[in-house]
Amino acid sequence: MHSSANIRGIVFMALAMAGFSCNDALVKSVTGVMNTGQIMFIRGLMTTLMILVIAHRFGALRPVRTVFRPVIMLRIAMEALASLTYISALAHIPLANASAIMQALPLAVTLGAALFLSEPVGWRRWSAIVIGFLGVLIVLRPGPEGFTPAALTVVACVFFTATRDLCTRRIGSDVPSLFITVTTALVTTLVGAALIVPFGGWQPVSAMSFTHLAGASVLLMLGYQTIVLAMRDGDISVIAPFRYTSLLWAITIGMVFFSETPDGWMLTGVAVIVGSGLYTFYRESLRGRHAVAQQSLAGPLE
Repeated sequence: MHSSANIRGIVFMALAMAGFSCNDALVKSVTGVMNTGQIMFIRGLMTTLMILVIAHRFGALRPVRTVFRPVIMLRIAMEALASLTYISALAHIPLANASAIMQALPLAVTLGAALFLSEPVGWRRWSAIVIGFLGVLIVLRPGPEGFTPAALTVVACVFFTATRDLCTRRIGSDVPSLFITVTTALVTTLVGAALIVPFGGWQPVSAMSFTHLAGASVLLMLGYQTIVLAMRDGDISVIAPFRYTSLLWAITIGMVFFSETPDGWMLTGVAVIVGSGLYTFYRESLRGRHAVAQQSLAGPLE
């Protein structure tokens, strides 16, 4: 039974990564004809409407005042900044490179948890974090020509996203996930609307561009829902490593649709990032098993 739960979790995680990667590709395909603010607004509007319907259907809506809790407001701000930086970068950086840098996210979350949430991190995981970020530097490429503004923008996105995930850990269980998702999507849409004029103004939307953004919003929804299902089904230590399947999607889509060819620097950096990430997941698994064993030895409290 437990094995089947892990299999379901792996399938859901693979579907989530496919959804997110294809969403990125569709967004990248329209970056040449409209600005980041307009993309955030159009995609966000459709995503918000879909999530709103689902949240209402499952009774997940809450009073507006719930949004004004500091941790929720910070999470929403980080999500908006992450969307802004990532979409801006996609216009100027290969899809596979952007995806590779984003794979440092689990390491950034572990770093943030150690620094700001006082979670214990041993020297092995500290070493994995350092090595993982060295892998990011390899993807960026040592030397002046490698540190492009777009690549550094993706690095900023990693830290915005990590802060978002750390905030999520601090939100009380009385706030449904769907409510957080719908409010975040709504605010991100409004931020996009506010940036349309400063970023160059509204551009005509062709039928093809609209179709791409509509598809992106559906895939984003698919990703949001399947990753929740993945993390609730089976062992996280077994399922989480399958987040790296997004790299296979990104590299394949980049080669087929954008004529992008991964070079040696990128592939080397990917190997370093993924290796350190897998080791971190492994250490987390050992730590979890040790905690369970200790609790078992202690016996029930009277």
